[in-house]
Amino acid sequence: MTARVARTGQRPRRRMRGGLSILALMLAGSAAIRIAPGLGEAVAQASVPQDQPAQAASDARPASPDPVALLDSVRNREAAVAERERALEERLQALSVAEARVEERLAALRSAEEELAGTLALADEAAENDLARLTEVYENMDPDEAAALFEEMAPEFSAGFLGRMQPAAAAEVMAGLAPRTAYTISAILAGRNASVPTE
Repeated sequence: MTARVARTGQRPRRRMRGGLSILALMLAGSAAIRIAPGLGEAVAQASVPQDQPAQAASDARPASPDPVALLDSVRNREAAVAERERALEERLQALSVAEARVEERLAALRSAEEELAGTLALADEAAENDLARLTEVYENMDPDEAAALFEEMAPEFSAGFLGRMQPAAAAEVMAGLAPRTAYTISAILAGRNASVPTE
């Protein structure tokens, strides 16, 4: 009986020791949970040199941008873009005005060229008419009188008229010229088309 009492007296002590161990483990776990959040910050502060604690702490955290400065920066960029757009618009307008002026000048130049071409055509026609009349006058003159007149002209000038005259009238005038003059005029008439390409 005494042995049973002794055995039963030992059981509660063992149970108490097991309960105390569990309670101690729970208390240690609770302390660890409470210490853990501050542990990382304490380790970070411990790794920073002692002479720059405040700066290192501020460097460790990313600086949040100042909303007012950010808004000012955006507004400044918008103003710069608007100014560039305005300058480009002014340049485009200036180019458009310059292009219109160039077109006007080109149109005036084309008109002047057409007028000049018309004037030159009229002048050429008038000159051609004058030469035709004068040639006709020489053809109707007495051949001896025409020959005397052609003797006084420059050979190139008289060759031009003789080349335009009817062959019979030109032959009568040539017959009245001095041989040297007739030869010079004949050489000019023969060589007049020598430089024209044959192919």
